[in-house]
Amino acid sequence: MKFDSLALGQLSTNSYIISNDDQALIIDPGADADKIHHFLTTNHLIPIAILLTHAHFDHIGAVDDIRSHYHIPVYIHPDEQEWLMNPKLNSSSYFPLGEVKVKPADHLFKIGNMSLGDFQFEVIHTPGHSPGGVSFIFAEQRTIVSGDCLFREGIGRTDLIGGDQAALISSIHELYKLPNDYRVLSGHGSDTTIGYEKIRNPFVKG
Repeated sequence: MKFDSLALGQLSTNSYIISNDDQALIIDPGADADKIHHFLTTNHLIPIAILLTHAHFDHIGAVDDIRSHYHIPVYIHPDEQEWLMNPKLNSSSYFPLGEVKVKPADHLFKIGNMSLGDFQFEVIHTPGHSPGGVSFIFAEQRTIVSGDCLFREGIGRTDLIGGDQAALISSIHELYKLPNDYRVLSGHGSDTTIGYEKIRNPFVKG
């Protein structure tokens, strides 16, 4: 299984394309649909679903383009299903980049183990940056996709609608229960590991 990242849009949001043979999952297609199309075509990948860690505008901007082009479903946590269509909730109203509205998701995540095509992973609820934030744990690959919950030497902001500092810290402490060697793929910036963050993160120590 491969984990590739594309930095998309003016906020350089990390979109992850996780592939297994010719199948792929797309996580957080935030913008620049053409770059996603090009990557998939160049690598001969067939996407089977779009997974959203949360519904802030910089993580959802290319959702409708990718979904309609490949005829694939979109998944989101139920606490943010209304955010896709609402520029105030997804915070695009508060940034000078244009309002973002996305059609409703096709499916809502159920917390726990999930199987899509050849992919098996766990969906965990990691609120704080936003109420419906989720992270995806790929145990066999010892990798977690954390969205905007945990960054390399950083944490998600909590000053947008639904942000909750205490909830965010609690979510990160839950992530810190994972083995130290687990790789963390964040919504922005470079990757890290659980062990590194437990020691070096200035906001939440392990």
